Amino acid sequence: MDPSRSEPSGQSTAGPAAWRREFPALDAPVHGRRLAYLDSASTALKPRAVIDAVVRVFTHQAGNVHRGVHALSEAATEAYDAARDDIARFLGGRPDEVVLTSGTTGALNLVAHSWGRAHVGPGDAVIATALEHHSNLVPWQALCAERGATLRIAPIDDRGRIDLEALAGLLDDRVRLVAVSQLSNVVGTIAPVAEIAALAHAAGAIVVVDGAQAVAHLAVDVAALGCDFYAFSGHKLFAPPGTGVLWGRRALLEAMPAWQTGGEMVASVDYARARLREPPHRFEAGTPNIAGVIGLGAAIRYLATLDRAAIARHEARLHARLREALAGEDRVRVLGAPEAAVVAFTVAGAHPHDVATIVDREGVAIRSGHHCAEPLHHRLGADASARASLALYNDDADIDALIAALARVREVLR
Repeated sequence: MDPSRSEPSGQSTAGPAAWRREFPALDAPVHGRRLAYLDSASTALKPRAVIDAVVRVFTHQAGNVHRGVHALSEAATEAYDAARDDIARFLGGRPDEVVLTSGTTGALNLVAHSWGRAHVGPGDAVIATALEHHSNLVPWQALCAERGATLRIAPIDDRGRIDLEALAGLLDDRVRLVAVSQLSNVVGTIAPVAEIAALAHAAGAIVVVDGAQAVAHLAVDVAALGCDFYAFSGHKLFAPPGTGVLWGRRALLEAMPAWQTGGEMVASVDYARARLREPPHRFEAGTPNIAGVIGLGAAIRYLATLDRAAIARHEARLHARLREALAGEDRVRVLGAPEAAVVAFTVAGAHPHDVATIVDREGVAIRSGHHCAEPLHHRLGADASARASLALYNDDADIDALIAALARVREVLR
């Protein structure tokens, strides 16, 4: 065991104020004001435990992984491999089912290019929901166009919830795959993944889950969800960017061809052919984001020291207050019926970019645009929206700051 790799000693009884102190980015004022960071759905801030782990990589574990026998390489390899074990436990899976990727986008493209090309052909169909982020929509559009298949869209209601009856009506023996986000990054609705998986499997289809927003807020157990693939990004889970995970059922991974080829993913090579390694290494060509993966492991271990139930209660209370406060604001329209983590909204007479710019001057960071979910915005009758999103380090003062900043937006609009 690498002595520099700290292990959690048990769950902390600390609360929101202590959690906030663990994130150094919140210490620096913005435009002379206390930072109210309400953009965690875009990327979460990083705790000291993750920052320290990444610094340790470049100072004490600076070798490449799985390639050297010198001390730095061995230290890096031990920490890197331990991170895969941490991720597997976090998801309720096995280490040999965890493919390390560049993020949710890379993971979903891996499924589309590898499993998809091998199993989707002319006359087949893929289902995605109307909620999907572009990362869980465009790969299936491209796959269907390439393979002569049809993309079917499962509709949502005006609250932003998936119409399960309509989805069931889209399922037939032509459907090969169903793609769904566990937690919407726009309307904050939680998909009934286990129900969707049961419906899809009964029709002979597999289920791919985009968990990018869910992993930081919901308990994730891939066995309980019943999905076949689960993808998420490290940077949404308090880890460095450029890291991600594809969990896949072992039998599916074993049958999948490699997507990218090169070093690390081969067992042996001659000038005529290459023999590929078993999964997950078959899908991990080239030198990986070593510091990022080790940082992801550190983020998961950091979360293991916290009371996740207490965090869930804290976030739920803040989310209810945020939702109600925005719904009561003059000229503000909340999109859908958010259930967790995010609230997207519009302000009559103001472009979302202008809203975000004005509130930024008040020290409040929010997102604006279509949040890589342009078709969903059109379905909801909006070209774009502003979005406030929460994490464990937020508090009531952040919500107060946003509401006060929106008053400044109305002053500018007069």
